[in-house]
Amino acid sequence: MNPLHVVIDARLFGGQSGGIEQVVIGLASSLSSLDDGDERYTFLAYPKSHDWIQPYISGRATMLLTTAVVPPPRWKRALRENLPGYTRIAETTSLLAGKRTISIPQSDGTIERLGADVIHFPIQRAFLTNVPSIYHPHDLLYRHLPHLLPAYERLKRETTYRRFCDQAKVVSVTSTWIKQDLVRQFELPPQKIAVVPLSPVTGCYATPRTSDIDATAARFSLPEAYVFYPARTWPHKNHLKLLEALALIRDRDNLIIPCVCSGGHDKFFATIRQRIRELHLENQVQFPGHVSPLELRCLYARARCVVVPTLFEAASGPVGEAFATGTAVACSNVTSLPAQSGSGALLFDPHDANDIAHAIRRLWTDESLRQTLIACGRDQIARLTWPQTARHFRALYRQLAKRPLTDEDRHLLTTPPLL
Repeated sequence: MNPLHVVIDARLFGGQSGGIEQVVIGLASSLSSLDDGDERYTFLAYPKSHDWIQPYISGRATMLLTTAVVPPPRWKRALRENLPGYTRIAETTSLLAGKRTISIPQSDGTIERLGADVIHFPIQRAFLTNVPSIYHPHDLLYRHLPHLLPAYERLKRETTYRRFCDQAKVVSVTSTWIKQDLVRQFELPPQKIAVVPLSPVTGCYATPRTSDIDATAARFSLPEAYVFYPARTWPHKNHLKLLEALALIRDRDNLIIPCVCSGGHDKFFATIRQRIRELHLENQVQFPGHVSPLELRCLYARARCVVVPTLFEAASGPVGEAFATGTAVACSNVTSLPAQSGSGALLFDPHDANDIAHAIRRLWTDESLRQTLIACGRDQIARLTWPQTARHFRALYRQLAKRPLTDEDRHLLTTPPLL
């Protein structure tokens, strides 16, 4: 029997896709490290955007650069991300041109010619193929917070997510909450959905030295201590309420708490910047933009605490990363976050600036509380590792390709999910 050949779709723009990019990095690193079995892994990547994943591919994993689906030119991406109203203009133009339907991409034959036994789509974008597939819709944010997305984007997600979920042999999600949501919203059979919690990607990154931490602090002119929130500036990440909470603490408690928010700048950043000016927080908050993996670990190392005020998550990368790096956490009480954080985080209502402010102030001023949360967070995250995640996906690959399963495979496929 030929070795099982799995293709993983990694066609992303490095630094532009937030947590999804980190999922692909975790997969690449962990699958490359598996030293048993005869599986082969091929990662599809864009020719001009593969440096972000290249360092994590080795062993039985290789990369295939493909232009099968040509990415939009850089100038168009820049307009879409930074020009207010661009998406609305593009939608209107499409409607005027008669493009009232969403086209579903189809395989150009690349993976079929490779002899792929399974195709794994860890990103929401996919294509139609007869090769058995695993698809990650990640979450249905567009249904729960429709006002945050343009109508055309909601239509595109509804159309493509449904089609690729229907095509997939397995739909993979990171939490039981999202599984239940897919069953409710899409009426998917529960047995088709696999819950595979993901580990913090920071474990795949190089461990920073003291000199790296000092260099990062100098590069970004960091304060001695700060609240840290790593998240792209999408509206649902809720930076605005975080800013209001910081202003409340300053005005009500006469306590100035520095804050650093890393992550790519979406077009919504213009609104965030305006709110910073209105609240007179220019000297208190920093938005350094996208940072390298090493810089991210350095930012965690210097942070006094991590605050995650998000309005919606399948599971929070920053919460898991903070647990793994030994940083105290306060986070929203929405979706899967209470289950993910357990007793390792303070929970708050992300719609209530007073509640956020109360949690931040407690974390900032109470060393004993921080140490208790750090210990609980480490216990919580110790159950999740990328090698375990890789083995879980490998069991799914073998099942889809009708290959023999080991006792470990059967255990991973039948054990109740951790999250």
